Amino acid sequence: MVKETNRIITGAHYGLRDWLIQRITAVLMVIYVLLLMFLISFYQIFDYAALKALFVNQWMRIASFLFFISLCWHAWVGVRNVLMDYIHAANIRLTIHIAVIISLFFYLIWFAEILWG
Repeated sequence: MVKETNRIITGAHYGLRDWLIQRITAVLMVIYVLLLMFLISFYQIFDYAALKALFVNQWMRIASFLFFISLCWHAWVGVRNVLMDYIHAANIRLTIHIAVIISLFFYLIWFAEILWG
């Protein structure tokens, strides 16, 4: 007969969701980098004017913005997991979490301003 054990569950248990988010965002970033490498080699972009002309296209701006959202989300999951593993004092961990969230949000807004500003 199997004896049931009383488990004490602690933590948020992000496990599978974090793993899946990390993989999906990594795949999106690789696809974008490969697309960018193809476009740069196909259109022979060697100067700033040619690169700027590439980013005039709305689809390229949207792809770049999706790349940056994926980058921020990927970074957030990684940093959050590292902080949860290595910073044990809750008040310090929360302060760093808030600083990272504010920083990533600021970078996302800044990137949007660069693309569409």
